[in-house]
Amino acid sequence: MRKAAAISLLGVCALPVASGCDVGTGTGYVREPAMPLGPTLAAQALPPAQLPPAQARTIGGRPDPRVTVGGRSLGIFRNTYYDFPSEGDFSGTTVKLMTAACQPIAEVPRAFHDALCVQGSGSLKKGGTVSFAKRDCACAEVCPRTGQRICYDALDRTKFPFGRGAAGTPIMPLVTVAADTTVLPLGTPIYLPELDGLPMPGGEPLDGCFVVEDRGSRVKGDHVDIFTGSPKTTRMLNERVPSNEGVTVVVEVAKCERLKRRL
Repeated sequence: MRKAAAISLLGVCALPVASGCDVGTGTGYVREPAMPLGPTLAAQALPPAQLPPAQARTIGGRPDPRVTVGGRSLGIFRNTYYDFPSEGDFSGTTVKLMTAACQPIAEVPRAFHDALCVQGSGSLKKGGTVSFAKRDCACAEVCPRTGQRICYDALDRTKFPFGRGAAGTPIMPLVTVAADTTVLPLGTPIYLPELDGLPMPGGEPLDGCFVVEDRGSRVKGDHVDIFTGSPKTTRMLNERVPSNEGVTVVVEVAKCERLKRRL
């Protein structure tokens, strides 16, 4: 697969995954390792010169939006999804969530802890949001799926209803994506045509516009991890645009510039 060139955008930072911008602490949390590439990814990963004529291209039976939105395609990226677990959806034996200073935040069901340490942020039953602070905390429980010990920050739900991203800004469902910030710097608006027009329950269809506000230690290279906000939405998107099947990443699309973040 072609390696996408890093984008240089005014007002955003392009730093290695282990670093942070001048604002925020960064997440750097580990989510589910990517599965092998889906069968359609290799078939789609053609340089622009080899794509079929524009009028012949469709996605899921719909006209390919790339023919009208303009912009600059970076090619096919691996696609995955992450969401926002709620403590109220879990029960069973409990463990403590700890701050980086080894102070307890809350005692929560073990199953919620095990989801939270993979997704990075979650909602507490007592109110408030918790979000990744740092890894390798000696006082924290081990995350079964990553082997890491994660500590958290307790955040004001009114300011961070869905948690905090690597840029230090609130992340938002179906707007925020995590990416390798050496490829797609924090604050970069992107257009994903495969998601354009997908209907959302109780809301407007997606317009395909997202912004890079997060990163993950296993989100590397040509990979975008889309924040869905809920497991239900993750399941729905996986049915329509399956994980690891590949999505086209387009930058410099006029209709997405409203999401540009100057960090």
